[in-house]
Order: sequence, then structure tokens, then C-alpha cells
Amino acid sequence: MLAGALTLAACASAPPAPSSSGLPRSGVYKVGKPYQVNGVWYYPAEDYSYSETGIASWYGPGFHQKVTANGEVYDQNELTAAHKTLPMPSLVRVTNLDNGRSLVVRINDRGPYANGRIIDMSRRGAQLLGFEGNGTAKVRVQILAEESRAVAAAARQGTPAPMLAELDGPPPKAAPRSSVEVNGAARATPAAVTRAPVPPPTTVAGDMVDGRFVPAPVVAELPVKPYEQIYVQVGAFGSPDNVTRVRARLASLGQQAQVTQTVAGRQRLQRVRVGPLASVDSADAVLNQILQAGLTDAKIVVD
Repeated sequence: MLAGALTLAACASAPPAPSSSGLPRSGVYKVGKPYQVNGVWYYPAEDYSYSETGIASWYGPGFHQKVTANGEVYDQNELTAAHKTLPMPSLVRVTNLDNGRSLVVRINDRGPYANGRIIDMSRRGAQLLGFEGNGTAKVRVQILAEESRAVAAAARQGTPAPMLAELDGPPPKAAPRSSVEVNGAARATPAAVTRAPVPPPTTVAGDMVDGRFVPAPVVAELPVKPYEQIYVQVGAFGSPDNVTRVRARLASLGQQAQVTQTVAGRQRLQRVRVGPLASVDSADAVLNQILQAGLTDAKIVVD
């Protein structure tokens, strides 16, 4: 079994009991309370500005047809994913930073809980992004704000989402199955995976299945930098004293810190990182060392 399926992944649990109608569960809207795993705290929130880089993994056969964290039935052949903090359900665009492949998936589970992973893709998602065999990939994950609000509202009400479209922009050239747009008009097109050069924003294509919006396998080819580097980011600080303290802590571990400037809103921050690192395995080892030293805000980033 491939590495991506062996990592401690999402929290899909026991097989579902059938609903009173005999149909599969469509799930509920859920954010959840703060929780702790392996000494690290996670704070679920409705963050409609979320955009992050890191390492993706995937999960499949061992969780197929089990119940996800929001009560849906996990299908490894649908475009879904597990995330540690985003609302369930929500829609995100995941881009493989190695090959530029990009697609939209539905967040319906919690995880992954292996250190250093930011999203756990379904098996189908990993296949379409081109990393099923490797088990992991460098990715960017961006929430689709308006679409996520739409599926959230539908899940709260127990009704199909009234609209799904990424702001403005042309649809993919051959959107498979159906696409639901702001004006409510749906267009049926043949099911197929396309690799159109469609930069965001694009129309989100998919079907309504048992009351859930299921994204269609539309793969866009997006431009990416030729050499994305992997770092372990220990934190971003506004205080020089905190930077000095963290650098000293890293030095005691034998790690040399790199300090770079960034801006968050109107605040200037200093990012403290270790790297660039040669591989995901190297980043995992450095991250685990730093987490064990008590610096639990550390994470793997790609830049």
C-alpha cells in the first residue's frame, strides 16, 4: 500500500448506518471546537481568506465508505479532502506546485494528523494531481470563499447549494457533468477530465449527489515557479525579542535559522525558518525535532 494511504490521516470512522430513507448520509455543516493532537493545538474557524502552502498527502482504501467528521460517507473516488481547521463542507482549490495541476475539492473531514501535512486528498484527487504514486506533493490550498458560503448555507438548511461559481471569469472549455452558476442556470456537458489552461477564477463544475455538491474532475494547468523550496517555518513575529529567542532555541538544536520579512495586513513581521530542505523526508525530520522542543507553531511551508 502506498505511503499516502499509510499516514495517520483523516478521522473517517465506522461504517455508516443507513438513513431512514435508505439513502447515504449527506452530512451536516460543522466547524468544531479547538482540539489537540500529539501536543499541537488546532483551532477550526470560518476562515474565508485562507491560503496556505505545504505538503499534501492522500487517503483511500482503509477509509472508503466510512463516515467523515461531518457525517458524510467517504468515497475515495470523489473529489473530497480532509483539513484540520476549515469548515465542513467548504470548497478549496488545490494546486500541485511541482506540475501546475489544479482542481477543486470539497472539505468534508478532519485531518491529516501526520506532522507537516496541510491537506489529505481523496485517492481520486491525488491521481488527478499526479501524486498518487509518490504519496505526497508540494501544494497550495486556497479556499473559494463565495462557493464555500453557498455550500455551508445549503448544508445548514439541508438543501442543495443555490449557486457555485468562482467570482467572475470564463468556464473551463469542457466542464464535465454539470456546472451550477450564480444565475442558477445549469449546463450539462459530457463527463471527462480536461486539462485546460484556465487560471482562477473559473466556473466550478459538478453534480448534486444525495444533497451534496460533488466537484467534477476538471483539472486546470496553472503556472508555477520552476523550483519551489521546502522550509520549516517556526513562526512569524512582530517582536525582535521573540525572533532572538527563537533563533537561540533553534541554535541549541543545531538548526540555523533564516529570517525574512513579510507583511500580514498592515503589520510587518519577521518569519523565522529553517531551510531550504532537500526533501519532504528531511523537512519531516526537522519539523519533528522542532515540535518536540516545544515550538508547536512550527509547520512545513513551500516558497
